[in-house]
Amino acid sequence: MDMTSIPAGQFTMGVNDGPIDAKPAHQVKVDGFLMDQQEITQEIYEKVTGKNPSRRKNPQNPVEQVTWSAAVRFCNARSIQEGLTPCYDTNTWTCDFSASGYRLPAEAEWEYACRAGSTTRFYFGEGAEELKSYAWFEGNSQSKPHPVGQRKPNAWGLYDMAGNVWEWCNDFYGSKYYRDSPGDNPRGPQQGEKRVLRGGAWSSSAGNCASWIRNCDEAGLTDVCLTMDSNGFRCVRRK
Repeated sequence: MDMTSIPAGQFTMGVNDGPIDAKPAHQVKVDGFLMDQQEITQEIYEKVTGKNPSRRKNPQNPVEQVTWSAAVRFCNARSIQEGLTPCYDTNTWTCDFSASGYRLPAEAEWEYACRAGSTTRFYFGEGAEELKSYAWFEGNSQSKPHPVGQRKPNAWGLYDMAGNVWEWCNDFYGSKYYRDSPGDNPRGPQQGEKRVLRGGAWSSSAGNCASWIRNCDEAGLTDVCLTMDSNGFRCVRRK
C-alpha cells in the first residue's frame, strides 16, 4: 500500500465551540511519520491475516466490523511480513512507538494528518455542501461503505479521512483528556475502557465528519468480540 510522508509540525487540535469531548482547542506538536494513503481494504486485510470480518464483502471496500485488537494484530502481521519490528505486545496491548513496524495512529497524529494544514470544520473548508465530493456519508452513501479512494483526497493526498468507515486510533478514549493533554506528541490516557475512533463513516451525518469529531468503542480483546460494521482503520509507522 502507498504511504504518505506526513511532516513534523504544530497545529490546533480540537475546537472550542463543539462537542464537550473535543474541548478545549489546544496547541499540539507532532513528529513526522508515514501514513497509509487509504483505509485498509478487505483484499489487503485478507492477504495479511487470511480472514475478512466485513459484513459487506467487496475486495476494494475498507475492511469493516474489525475490532481494535484485530487491527493491532494486523499491524504486527504486516510488520513481520515486511521484515519490520512489530510495535505491539499482544499480551499487554502496549505499543512501542520506537519500533520500525506498523501501528495505529495516535489520535493527535490522526487529526493532524486529517487537517493537512487546514483550520476549518472540514479539511476542505467550512461548508458541508462540498462534503459529497470528499466523503461517503449518510448524504450520498446509499447506506453502505464504498471502495476506497473514490472521493477527493485532502491536501496531503490522504483519501477517505472523512466518511466511509470510522478509523481506529491507538489511544484510550478519555472524554476530558484534552483538558490536561501534553503539547508534545500526546498519546492519550494511560488507561481506559474504550479506544478512540475518528473520521466518521458511511452512516454518519455531515456534522460527524468534521475534523475534530471524536468517537469510541470497546477494543474487543477476544476473538469472540464483535464491533460495528462502520469501524475500520489505516496504519502508520515511523520514518
